[in-house]
Amino acid sequence: MNLLYLTALFPLLGFMILAIGRDRFSDLAASSIAIAAMALAFGASVLQSMDFLSNPLSSEGASQIQILWQWIDTADLNVEFSLLLDGLSLTLINVITGVGLLIHIFASFYMKGEEGVARFFSYLNLFVCFMLLLVLGDNLMLLYLGWEGVGICSYLLIGFYYKDRDNSVAAIKAFTVTRIGDVFLAIGLFMLCLLYTSPSPRD
Repeated sequence: MNLLYLTALFPLLGFMILAIGRDRFSDLAASSIAIAAMALAFGASVLQSMDFLSNPLSSEGASQIQILWQWIDTADLNVEFSLLLDGLSLTLINVITGVGLLIHIFASFYMKGEEGVARFFSYLNLFVCFMLLLVLGDNLMLLYLGWEGVGICSYLLIGFYYKDRDNSVAAIKAFTVTRIGDVFLAIGLFMLCLLYTSPSPRD
């Protein structure tokens, strides 16, 4: 049983449904869809945790890798879209989906009667999806994708009330700061790529 991909897929589906149907959903329907997506993600995370911990090797630092598809395939670069589950990521996915579910439930009451509830919950579902990719990515490129996604969702959530100029300015500041960090992270990834693809001195 490998339900690892479902932990990120359910929030992604919740985002897609809310983003496509946006203005067609009532506040209750929008919050229910988002909460259901998180509840399913948390359930998948718990079941995956039980399966992982039932493995006798889990106490010895064993890990599970789930390859979903080939992402990049060139002569010099081969990257798979794959997820890795170990003791650390196991803890994190349960925290992200569990606490995320509670946050969604709280937000369903907090956002009641506000404008753009479906839009808010679509951002929240997408934020959780990218957080899960960030901690489950089996390679640095997937980690970078998750990191970028979290940054973009942070910008969207901070600037949710974009009609208020202060909120818009705060969102732009947050976006600018995270983009600076992203540039240096990308430089680090390029340096690692060059380090591991360049021929060794012995060659």
